[in-house]
Amino acid sequence: MIYNLDKINEMAEGDQDFINSVISVFLEEVPEDLEALENALQAKDHDQVYKLAHKIKPNVDLLGMEQTRAIALEIETLGKQEANMTEIETKFPLLKTDINQVVAELKNDFHL
Repeated sequence: MIYNLDKINEMAEGDQDFINSVISVFLEEVPEDLEALENALQAKDHDQVYKLAHKIKPNVDLLGMEQTRAIALEIETLGKQEANMTEIETKFPLLKTDINQVVAELKNDFHL
């Protein structure tokens, strides 16, 4: 399992509807943000790369995905620094793989 719900459970205080809502929002927004990030990389748009990685980071953090959060932070930082786009592009597949895996796991685990 690539995620854990410790942070969400702590916030939810046993409210299953809240947990389901957070998971639903994640499943709705993060794949869209990931696709937009991929498009920003292709367009060589550092500002959008920075903004989208910044937006993805707290969502994966909420699911306890430390490695994925670290990758998003690296991409965010490199985008902000307007680093070599090739360097950013080498990190993106790791982010994409992790997010796609967690989306599949969440859909399966929560029957969504």
